[in-house]
Amino acid sequence: MAKTLKQIKRIMVGIIGITILAIGLVMILTPGPAILVIPLGLSILATEYIWADNVLKKFKEKIGRFTGKEVEISSD
Repeated sequence: MAKTLKQIKRIMVGIIGITILAIGLVMILTPGPAILVIPLGLSILATEYIWADNVLKKFKEKIGRFTGKEVEISSD
């Protein structure tokens, strides 16, 4: 039973995170705050998926180099 609940949570996090990430990617081409929405989607996905955490870390590094400041985006 507990394994099933963990699987359901992982699936729901995946659906919500990918949806928000996709909205952010669409906002790159349309008016909208893509620079805020994409890290939000990655942060949600990073709670369950290692690949998303790695992408989020790379995103933070690139933004930090671009702005000259260290960026703090919590994935926990």
